[in-house]
Amino acid sequence: MTGTTASGKTALAVNLARRINAEIVSADSRQVYRGMDIGTGKDTAEYGVGDDRVPYHLIDIVDAGYRYNLFEYQRDFLRACNFVAAAGKNILLCGGSGLYVEAAIKGYALLDVPPDEKLRAELERKTHEELIVMLSQMKRLHNTTDTDSKKRTIRAIEIECYSRNNAMVAGEYPAVNSLCFELRFDRETRRERISKRLKERLKNGLTEEVENLLSRGLTLDDMMFYGLEYKHVALHLHGKTTRDEMEKNLETAIHQFAKRQMTWFRGMERRGIPIHVIDGHKTMNEKTSEIMEVIRTKKFPII
Repeated sequence: MTGTTASGKTALAVNLARRINAEIVSADSRQVYRGMDIGTGKDTAEYGVGDDRVPYHLIDIVDAGYRYNLFEYQRDFLRACNFVAAAGKNILLCGGSGLYVEAAIKGYALLDVPPDEKLRAELERKTHEELIVMLSQMKRLHNTTDTDSKKRTIRAIEIECYSRNNAMVAGEYPAVNSLCFELRFDRETRRERISKRLKERLKNGLTEEVENLLSRGLTLDDMMFYGLEYKHVALHLHGKTTRDEMEKNLETAIHQFAKRQMTWFRGMERRGIPIHVIDGHKTMNEKTSEIMEVIRTKKFPII
């Protein structure tokens, strides 16, 4: 179950999980961090409470300040799947981090790249612009993720250098049999939902959440790494922008992020992952029933 930010993926996934006896495995690159709740939209209350609670995995598994990566996610995804399967439950992957979704489904072979302190020291002496040029000469830049900050760009160069000198090891990450659904709204509704949710997050303590993270020792560079809400609120708290500028810049950034998410989903289809689009305007029952019908039509095995 995927879709852009603010599309209502979690609520639909929880409703579906109850219908198919499933546990939810998160595919969100930031919900793994403890203490980053409002900005990442964890909405854990949506999973229910007590006997009605739908179990979830890969949320709140590392402390904020740690730099969790795709290799670790793929490893943890496989562990979570084995755990859920051993309990006799179905697995429902839910999240908007397209790269995580695709890596989980396709079982990509990834390298566990160790830090190269000597290389990092050399790269630190270069400007961010010089590093971007250097990275672009090493690989084609498909998106802006690797160049969001100087530290990210250095890490991307480090990975490229390592991969050129070390053979790819396949690892035990088989592709999984899956059906992929995308919850989608029209452009105007998507923008309205994003803007409304941002206002709610700011009202409900987003700024205070970032203040707390900074007070615990996380740096501005950490916040830049996490991006979006954490980046823009931290810049404001460091006096780089006014409150109005922060809100305007953040809203624009989230809209741009949603467009990149959609671009990634279309790329997944081109790379051989069929995606069944679910109209977000439908009622919860209609959306769930449509998914159940696809599962039946495809004769997809569920426990």
